[in-house]
Amino acid sequence: MENVLGIYALPWGITLNLLMNGVDRIAPMVVEEPSVIAAASNAAKMIRAGGGFSAESLGRPSMIAQIELRKIPSAERFQARLAAEQDSLIDKANQATARLKERGGGALRLAFRELGDGHGVVHLVVDTCDAMGANLVNTQAEAIGRELATLAEAELGLRILTNLCDERLVQVKGIVPFSALAEGIAEGQATAEAIESASRFAEADPYRAATHNKGIMNGIDSVVIATGNDYRAVEAGAHAYAARSGRYAPLSIWRKVDTGLFGEMTLPLAVGTVGGTLRVHDGAALALRIAEVKGAADLAALAACVGLASNLAVLRALATEGIQRGHMALHARSQAIRP
Repeated sequence: MENVLGIYALPWGITLNLLMNGVDRIAPMVVEEPSVIAAASNAAKMIRAGGGFSAESLGRPSMIAQIELRKIPSAERFQARLAAEQDSLIDKANQATARLKERGGGALRLAFRELGDGHGVVHLVVDTCDAMGANLVNTQAEAIGRELATLAEAELGLRILTNLCDERLVQVKGIVPFSALAEGIAEGQATAEAIESASRFAEADPYRAATHNKGIMNGIDSVVIATGNDYRAVEAGAHAYAARSGRYAPLSIWRKVDTGLFGEMTLPLAVGTVGGTLRVHDGAALALRIAEVKGAADLAALAACVGLASNLAVLRALATEGIQRGHMALHARSQAIRP
């Protein structure tokens, strides 16, 4: 880092009560907001009562590099050439990151998208294994960019990854029994209905959806930061995915069902457990050991569980006593200890 004045410290804690795919887990979190860790732990306990979180990665841990092409004279001619040369281009891309190929990853395929008026982009899809993969895919894009421009008879533009990694999705689900939401079945059912109404509000209104998703990212970002990953990249991908239909929407939905309150969330989550900051940051390496992370997909699933728990905690507070009671109590405590 350049122009450094010192180290800016943030609280480092853990979320407890997490049961993910039948296994007890601990999630490290780094966050400045007082209520986030306690709220996530409390909500995780509620979901635990319903059997815990079910989490899975959808597909391979793939990232996408974009190679921009300008002034393409014939998109049809280029697509035909790209199909004919795809295998050799993929081989050349993999030669640029030979160690990734040795680990079982590497470039998978190329796809062309027309953007209009002779403007287009080639997507290079790369399996990055347990790395987040930004440097890997950028290196591959630069390795084959000029050859793609020659095939297209076009000008070469940008060669850079996209943080909308929609081939690197994680899905998490959970159910909260009525008895875990509130005292008494009737009160639990009423709370479930109120949370469903809050979810539907976010589905109907992008202004509400933005804050709904912020509650999710409170949990996800905290885990991402603690484990030495790029939370800005994760945020960018999540919010872009939330707007993929052309209208910004919530990443999670909640519904009252016969057995309780059901929640589900799908989002792109590009994190790594090797390379980057992890090589030099002892705190991040320790966080991964505490969490007993088995790889990038496992870390993504764990972060998503914490995100859904954080979302539940906020919605339950909003649907019952309101957000300010607990939040302001912690804020007041923070103010009281100021020097």
